[in-house]
Amino acid sequence: MNLLKQLCQIHAPSGNELGMKDFILDFVDREKDKWVCQPEIFHGHGLQDCIILKFGTPKTAAFAHMDSIGFTVRYQNQLVAIGGPEAHSGYKLVGEDSLGPIECELEVNKDHQLFYKFARAIDRGTDLVFKCEFEETKTEVTSCYLDNRLGVYNLLKLAETLENGVLVFSCWEEHGGGSIPFLVRFIYEKWQITQGLISDITWVTDGVYPGEGVVISIRDRNIPRKSYIKRIVQIANDSKIPYQLEVEASGSSDGRELQISPYPFDWCFIGAPEENVHSPEEKVHKHDIVCMLELYKVLMKNL
Repeated sequence: MNLLKQLCQIHAPSGNELGMKDFILDFVDREKDKWVCQPEIFHGHGLQDCIILKFGTPKTAAFAHMDSIGFTVRYQNQLVAIGGPEAHSGYKLVGEDSLGPIECELEVNKDHQLFYKFARAIDRGTDLVFKCEFEETKTEVTSCYLDNRLGVYNLLKLAETLENGVLVFSCWEEHGGGSIPFLVRFIYEKWQITQGLISDITWVTDGVYPGEGVVISIRDRNIPRKSYIKRIVQIANDSKIPYQLEVEASGSSDGRELQISPYPFDWCFIGAPEENVHSPEEKVHKHDIVCMLELYKVLMKNL
């Protein structure tokens, strides 16, 4: 879990993913010689702060967004939300501006307006994120930003044994998306890939429970193609890996942008469920993390 802890501590809210990009590129450079297959690495010009790793002869692409929710400093001591964070007075926020490191407190008034409490004014446009207080027990992990540092962790662990496939690290997902259109064009035109898996984190609900396996989402606000979902469920059944099926009317992911792209791209959201969504204390069961990685290994091989 040390890698996951490092990922959760990286400052990378939507629009400012550069720190996460640099960490991933450095990690890949250090670790790739130990992997079964050496990836071809794509980043930089034309991809902004996104990363694509190509292994062997790919048929399927797995996507994980690098960004997190957070807050942007406005005027005086006002804050504007990045994405949809849970906001309660007393939450610790961290960041850095021209005068140095920042650790301040979030304040929410009766009208649900957001402010920071700090000894000095913070530069306009500075982004702040929840302070990471990573906790691990025998069965659970608790931290801010398990959504979606756990999705990134899943792909980096998957890379160790992946022989054929593409791993895509995207930006902006928490604040409306925007990077998937050029990423899907790149991988479709370069390798004619039409199958996608969304490595992201979903919710514990009245039908999805912690500790009972990875979640395969049949639908959220968006509806993926049923024949593709059936193939995934059949592979999961054959593998005997514990999983749960999710049906929701709300929520979205990078899968939405795959679906509305001009390319014939199938997708399915597959990830561990968490409690305390978008808060400083997101919680995921370790068994579900293991099941998530194992199912991705099987799907990347058999889809």
